[in-house]
Amino acid sequence: MSLTTCTILVNRQPGKTVIMSRTLAKALQVSSGRTVTLRLGSKETDVTVRTSATRKDNELVLPANLTAQLRLPRTGKCYIRSQSGKELQLGPVIGILTHATPEGGALFGSRTSFFREIFATGEGKAFHVAFSPSSVNWEDGTVYGYTLDRSGKWVRKTFPMPDVVYNRLPSRKAEKSASMEAFKERFVRRRIPLFNWSFFDKWDVYKLLDGESEAEKHVPESLIDPSPDDIRRMMEKHRFVYLKPTGGSLGIGIYRLTYSPGRGYFARFRRNGSNVLIRFGKFDGLMKLLRRHNIQLRHYVIQQGIRLIELDGCPLDFRFHMVKNGNNQWVAAGIGAKRAGRGSVTTHIRNGGELMTPEHALTRVYGSSKAEEILTTAKQAAIRLAEAIEKRYSHPLGELGFDLGIDQNDRVWMFEANAKPGRSIFKHPSLKAQGRATLTNLFEHCLYLARFRTRREG
Repeated sequence: MSLTTCTILVNRQPGKTVIMSRTLAKALQVSSGRTVTLRLGSKETDVTVRTSATRKDNELVLPANLTAQLRLPRTGKCYIRSQSGKELQLGPVIGILTHATPEGGALFGSRTSFFREIFATGEGKAFHVAFSPSSVNWEDGTVYGYTLDRSGKWVRKTFPMPDVVYNRLPSRKAEKSASMEAFKERFVRRRIPLFNWSFFDKWDVYKLLDGESEAEKHVPESLIDPSPDDIRRMMEKHRFVYLKPTGGSLGIGIYRLTYSPGRGYFARFRRNGSNVLIRFGKFDGLMKLLRRHNIQLRHYVIQQGIRLIELDGCPLDFRFHMVKNGNNQWVAAGIGAKRAGRGSVTTHIRNGGELMTPEHALTRVYGSSKAEEILTTAKQAAIRLAEAIEKRYSHPLGELGFDLGIDQNDRVWMFEANAKPGRSIFKHPSLKAQGRATLTNLFEHCLYLARFRTRREG
């Protein structure tokens, strides 16, 4: 395979002859007068190649009728690859599966700036289209979606079916419907890679890691649909536990339950924007509180509490933003440290937590020499966890978010894994470069899945 970039130009001359500079023809190992198949996404047509000494650099000139046939969304730069000199493929076409849900004038609501960043990362190398499930024409092999024009304005165009699809559907409930599962399976049948299949429920992750000894040792004891007896047993065994909704996010609905012999039972939770702590002399009082709050235990997981390292008397945990790179390997591309707010159940920023760089946080806890060692150990654990989840998961993954903690014996623990992690940690000025690194790796991984990179399997 030969791969390079080209600059696409269009002329008004009809026909099926494409003109390319001799420099480009040499890079692609294509000779003048040869008939090849020209592809863009799902569209293809046979063309005759003619080389020109007057064309500069890597210019490729297409007849206007071919651009319409291929559904070429724009001229300018992109990748072009040659397969044995018999097939030329432009692209790749990278699709982002989502919903347009305008909020305050933003086309994709809170995700709009994120999508702009994705498009910018691959600018001049690929074609990007953000599309909704209702905008796919399976019969015609096209998607009608949004892209950015040269002025940075969102415009709608018809694209060929993409070479790879990055799933960023925002609705957890809608995505788990039978119709959405069937919709995504249609890409699979067309051999179009689609990664980040759906949101995880918390228990999904624990099941995936069950039996994976190297990864499972990082997971606290957890139990789904606990009975009151299970809750009492776990509290007496571990002294404190977390009760978490299986489909929750952002720390919403989490209870920290503590048992202190001689003092009773404590429940810490967030209510109406405030952190609340209540003590009960008897276990029954704690259970009555959960019933009053309409906690349905069949939708909850109880998890062993871990005594985390602390900074200024407040627990620390870490968000690891894992992405796959262009070599199909997991990378800890972004890491943020989160210090819990006073009296908070979690370290979420919205609950009073503070965000900082992991180097800063760990240096304050351990000193500079040991901090680097601890961070390296945590990165290695995160990669093991990602590899183990991917091994057992039935669909391709390209991105994961881990909430990891380090206990007071320096052991690394994983509390949660998210298939569609948020990006709030990259708002920190010192973590913006890491945010860009996650997007660069994701783009390179899209190139890998679309076969616009040399694939090294295994």
